[in-house]
Amino acid sequence: MTPATQSERILALARKKTLVSAADVREQGWSSQMLIKLHKDGKLERVTRGLYALPDAEPTTHRSLAEVCRRVPKGVVCLLSALQFHEIGTQVPHEVWIGVPEGTQTPAVDYPPLRIVRLRGAAYADGIEFAMEEGSAIRVYGIEKTVADCFKFRHKIGLDVALEALKDAWAQRKLSADRLGHFARINRVEKVLQPYLEAVLA
Repeated sequence: MTPATQSERILALARKKTLVSAADVREQGWSSQMLIKLHKDGKLERVTRGLYALPDAEPTTHRSLAEVCRRVPKGVVCLLSALQFHEIGTQVPHEVWIGVPEGTQTPAVDYPPLRIVRLRGAAYADGIEFAMEEGSAIRVYGIEKTVADCFKFRHKIGLDVALEALKDAWAQRKLSADRLGHFARINRVEKVLQPYLEAVLA
C-alpha cells in the first residue's frame, strides 16, 4: 500500500473514530509514523501524547474521559468526573478523577490532569459500566457505585458533595436503594450512609 493510500485511510479512520492512536493504526497494518507525518502536514492535530484528531473535529462533551480511558487501560472514571458524566449534582471538576487498582503505577499522562484514586478488590472491580464516546469505550462507575464512593471519600471531596449526589440522583429517579446498599457494603460505609438515605426516602 502506498503512503498516500495509507494517509487517506488513516484520515478516514480519524473521521470515523474522532481519536486515533498509534495502536489503532498498527492494528490496521499501517505505519504509525504516518501519524507523525500527517501531524507535520497539518492534516491531524495532536490532542495529547499518542492521540490524534482531525483539526476541525468537534470535541464532544466527554473527550477528556475518552482520552484518559484510552491511555490508562485499567482506569475507571469515578467520583466527581463520574457525577458529571451521569449529570448528577453541580460539580464541574477541573481534573479527571480516575480509579485504578491498588498497587498500580501512577499513569504517565500529561494532559488532561488526573486525580488518582486507588481501590482494592470489589471496590475497584464492581460497578463498572461502559459507554462509547469518540470511538472509544469509556469505563465509568455506575450511579449507585459513584454515590457510595462519594461517601467513602467524603473527607476527600466533602460531605456536602456526597449529600448533593445522593439527593439529586434520587430526585432524578436514577438511584436504586438496593443497589446503593450493595455498594455501601462493599465500601464499608453502610452506617455512615444509612441515616442520609433514610432522610431522602422519607
